[in-house]
Amino acid sequence: MVKPTKITNTIRALRFAHGQLTQAALADRIGVTRQTVIAIEQGRYSPSLEMAFQLAHLFGVPLEEVFQYPDSTGETL
Repeated sequence: MVKPTKITNTIRALRFAHGQLTQAALADRIGVTRQTVIAIEQGRYSPSLEMAFQLAHLFGVPLEEVFQYPDSTGETL
């Protein structure tokens, strides 16, 4: 069983905010499979740093707006 990552993301919300972009269309634009996008959105997979920057650039937002990581108190950084 795969251990979920602590990193959260707003990819699903960003997809809908950018013209109802489908998981398949997003996957094509960043060069991965739809299954990879699903796993990232669900927190079952952490993307590479390069992919994280690609996603932020594609949506035109800072990296911190796409991905969040909780600090030791549980607050999101």
